[in-house]
Formats: sequence, structure tokens, C-alpha cells
Amino acid sequence: MKVYYLALMDYYRQRKTGPESLLKMLSRSLLLLLLTVFPAGAGEVVIQAAGDVMLGGRWEQQMSQDGYFHPFQRIAPELKKGDVTLVNLEAPLTSRGTEFVDKKYRFRVRQQAVAALKKAGITTVTLANNHSMDYGPQGLLDTLQQLDKAGIGHVGGGENLAAARKAMIYDIRGTKVALLGYSLTLPLEFWAGDKRAGTAPLMEKMVKDDIIAAKKQAAIVVVTAHWGEEGKTRLREYQPRLARMMIDSGADAVIGHHPHILQGVEKYKRGIIFYSLGNFAFAHKSRIADRTLLVRLRFDGDKRTAELLPVNILHKEVGFQATPLVGKRADELVARVKKLPPAKLAVRREGERWLVDF
Repeated sequence: MKVYYLALMDYYRQRKTGPESLLKMLSRSLLLLLLTVFPAGAGEVVIQAAGDVMLGGRWEQQMSQDGYFHPFQRIAPELKKGDVTLVNLEAPLTSRGTEFVDKKYRFRVRQQAVAALKKAGITTVTLANNHSMDYGPQGLLDTLQQLDKAGIGHVGGGENLAAARKAMIYDIRGTKVALLGYSLTLPLEFWAGDKRAGTAPLMEKMVKDDIIAAKKQAAIVVVTAHWGEEGKTRLREYQPRLARMMIDSGADAVIGHHPHILQGVEKYKRGIIFYSLGNFAFAHKSRIADRTLLVRLRFDGDKRTAELLPVNILHKEVGFQATPLVGKRADELVARVKKLPPAKLAVRREGERWLVDF
């Protein structure tokens, strides 16, 4: 408003105030006022987040035969509605590398699968997980190369620790958005070092420093965390503590992955925490990984809303295709989410939309 006032006073001093001059003055004053109150680039920013994506493993042959876009076919129209759409890429995109045999499950996916991610509307992936290094540094470096060629952003993994910690920053119509990714899962050999490729470890001080730095560059900061206990809805003690630390440090939202099933949602101060979004487009036939959410975070000035989009991923019902839920079945999933620990979530409904203000 100060800019508007000074411009108006300057105009008074330099111009006559006859009818024609007065009209011009008022027109210019109105334009200045609008530019001051509604700066260029202002408007809603939509950041979407979904769960684990793994298009290989035991069912890779079927994935390849059906086409890697097949798992996204029914959900892609929703994925394309965000300015930024983030998933957890749970397998390296490579045909090379040395397999890490000291763990039960090792995944990798053919490099051509990256085109399906792009076509589906995925803009960004987190690599901070316990599978990005299943085929060693070479597998991770191949993944980074494929993502870069496809124009898909990535966080949480890199050729060294500094690269793995680096924020991905987007400029959305004048609003800067920063994304960060970290893993608190084993094996330790997957964690990046100063001269070693790997994932960004979720070390408290380091994460806090990174969030503070990101907040100086961006108005909105979203952090992904690979943590928790697989197949369990209960939270590990450290999850709420670390998630709240992230919000206190400047994050606006925390997105969790790793348990393969949904965990609870918590509003904390001016932030929101999704402890686990579970699987999303995952080559599996699990009976417990039956539902997930596509989360649509809407930032519009001081207004912040998380829209919850219920999704069916139960193989015996939808095959390998994540499918939006509607009606009674969507209601049932939202009711289930509200009861998940810490079980204090207030969700309001507008038509067929489920919203959480934070």
C-alpha cells in the first residue's frame, strides 16, 4: 500500500487535477492498487503427493507386456491436476549395477519405464528410500540420468551427500516451492557420503539445517521422509517427534513413505503430516496394501487445504491399476483414515471432496 500511496502523491504534484487528468490519475491509481494487493503470480499453488511406485520385481514381465503406463491409466487425469506431483520411486531405473544381496527384497525397473512416469503427470520423485541403491551406485546414477533426460525432478538421492540433500525448487507463477527428501531406513550402506553416491539420511540436525535454508529460498517447503514400520499402522516413537521438528523448522507439509500401507494424518501448528501414504502404483498382490490416498495440497495466500482423494489399489479388485474411489467406498476409506493414530483428524466434506484445513 505504501507504493500505491507514494505514486498517487507524486502524480498529484506533477499533474493538473482537471476532469481528464483526474480520470487518468484514478485509472493509474487503481492499477497500482491492484498490482500491490494482487502481485503478479499470485494464486493457488497445488502440490500433489502419492505413495510408492515400483513397476518391476516379481511382476516386471507383466508390467512390460501391459505397458508401464498401464498402472497409471485410471489415475493419470488426477495426477495431472497439480503444479507439482510427487511420488516415491521405489526402484532404480537401470539394467546395470552390482546387486546388493544382503537384503531380502531387491528391485530394479527397465529404463523405458521413465516415459510412463512422465506421461502420467509425475513431475518429481523422491529417491530417499531403501531400494534406490539395490543395484549400487551405478543403478542410482543411471536413475538420475534417466530422470534428468525425461525432465522429472528428484530429491533425496545423488552422486554424493551434498547432491542428495539438495532441494528441488520450482517457481509456480511467482511462488517458490522447495522439496526435500530423506531416508531413515536400512541398510546404512545406502546412505550417501561426501564422496559416495546414495540417499540422504534423516539426521535431525542436518534435516533442520536444510529446511531452514530451503525456507529462505521458497515460500512453501515440503519434506518427504522414508521411515516407520512396514505393514503397521502404529507409529514409531520417533515419527511424530521428527515430523513436528520439520514443521517447527519451517516445513509446511511432511509426506511419509515406507510402511506400504496408510498411516495417520496430523495437523500440527500451520503444517500437515501424512505419516505414510502407502503403496500407489506398485507391482504387488498384497491384501493389506488395499487403499491409498492421492493428496492435493492447496496453498492460496493464507489459506491452506489438503484434499484427500481415496484410491483403490487392491489387486483382486483393480489389478495393477490405481483407481479412484467414489461414493460409499470413498467415505469408508476417509472414515478409516480419521481413526488412524494419532486419530484427531477433522475432515470436512464438500460434495465429493474431502478436505482438511491446516
